[in-house]
Amino acid sequence: MGKLRKSVTAAVVAGLFFGGAGVAVADSWKGLHMTTRGVSFAGEYTWEAKFVRKGGFHVRGDLNDTDHGDGHNVYLRARVEAYDWTRIKGVQKKSVHVDHVFFDGAALETRHARIQACRDRGSLRPDNCSDLRDFRRR
Repeated sequence: MGKLRKSVTAAVVAGLFFGGAGVAVADSWKGLHMTTRGVSFAGEYTWEAKFVRKGGFHVRGDLNDTDHGDGHNVYLRARVEAYDWTRIKGVQKKSVHVDHVFFDGAALETRHARIQACRDRGSLRPDNCSDLRDFRRR
């Protein structure tokens, strides 16, 4: 009986160890680059694990105003699931470091995110944005 209990305990410990290694691999960072006239974002993203930063879509990198003479600001916009768009504002003529987790507050794990980099051209002209990037958790 003692040997069986030790074997079961060893199997459970091994499963937890290798299960944790699988989570670490699943949460690795991947490159994310977006650009359009006047703005660029160079960085990376990852999906956070359940119970870690609300299981969100984590983005970090540099948001750059690439046209200093146009007088316009830049921003990064993202949305998760069916929520509204969230804006991370940049600064004219500068680069801003972004480190943000977008998440679904009603779920343990966010499963769908969309993101793009944009140049804010004011209220009279439409903003120009990079192609919309669509991400789904596997």
